[in-house]
Amino acid sequence: MEQYKISNLYNLEETIAGKLFEGAEYPWELLPKISSFILELGKSLPKDRYEQIQENVWAAKSAKIAPSACINGPAIIDEEAEIRHCAFIRGNAIVGKGAVVGNSTELKNVILFNKVQVPHYNYVGDSILGFKSHMGAGSITSNVKSDKTLVVVKDGEEEIETGLKKFGAMLGDDVEVGCNSVLNPGTVIGRNTNVYPTSMVRGCIPAGSIYKKRGEIAEKH
Repeated sequence: MEQYKISNLYNLEETIAGKLFEGAEYPWELLPKISSFILELGKSLPKDRYEQIQENVWAAKSAKIAPSACINGPAIIDEEAEIRHCAFIRGNAIVGKGAVVGNSTELKNVILFNKVQVPHYNYVGDSILGFKSHMGAGSITSNVKSDKTLVVVKDGEEEIETGLKKFGAMLGDDVEVGCNSVLNPGTVIGRNTNVYPTSMVRGCIPAGSIYKKRGEIAEKH
């Protein structure tokens, strides 16, 4: 599981939430802490660059937020981020610098690193998306198992019990998820990996690879 530790998935200089990761080993450990972190950080943001636009929602003055977007707190929208028409942020969300949250995309309990794009009809819940990761149109994170049992992260024969009922996906930096793909609960995708469109992904996918279908993963060259 070494390559799925925080240090091997993310460049922590590319998120306003870097301090949240301190002392943690795996990124899913942070999911229960996002809400309280936002409430603490929001109050300390410099007022010359950020403003509180509603209760427990802080947005950079340089961010572009469509009038039709719905943002519930706690939430932080960082500089140059774009929240497009009819986006729905349900709360406990950090949207990084230059990130795009698109038409009818829904976020809940997430950290989007800088330059993340979830631009078209995406659902991202209980997940962390690394620097410049991108989810194609209609791709989603499924964050609750059908039998409602706790999520276990699995990499071959290795397993880590998370103790979490809700856990979507952890995407490393520069991950590309193809259109209409489903990332099942507990999915972890290593840096610089591509997922084919219409894929059903489960478990851990190594860094620097191409996920074609279950059992068929090629190494990038």
